[in-house]
Amino acid sequence: MSAEVQNVSITTPTTTAGILLSDAAAEKVSALIAQEGRDDLSLRVAVQPGGCSGLRYQLYFDDRALDGDTVTTFGAVKVVTDKMSTPYLMGATIDFVDTIEKQGFTIDNPNAQGSCACGDSFN
Repeated sequence: MSAEVQNVSITTPTTTAGILLSDAAAEKVSALIAQEGRDDLSLRVAVQPGGCSGLRYQLYFDDRALDGDTVTTFGAVKVVTDKMSTPYLMGATIDFVDTIEKQGFTIDNPNAQGSCACGDSFN
């Protein structure tokens, strides 16, 4: 348990240069891609209109390369953002939590001015 906490603290953003993926999130993404049995998948992170606060995050595996994509590599994991989403995600940290209360990916985004109670959307 304490090793996971140390991994998360190591990847705390110090600049707003790009998107960051915690060690725990990178391990989970890598394991999920391995389950798919493919080595051509990237984690695509996008911002789309919707949700109670105006914008919502989308995370999914993608094998496409779109014009203007920003690709960041974390070990064997590639994180891809499209040119419209990249400015919204600068400095954001994606983490994976697995506790008795919550399991899943979380996004800590310094660009979000507010979010709703569900935690799935922001403005």
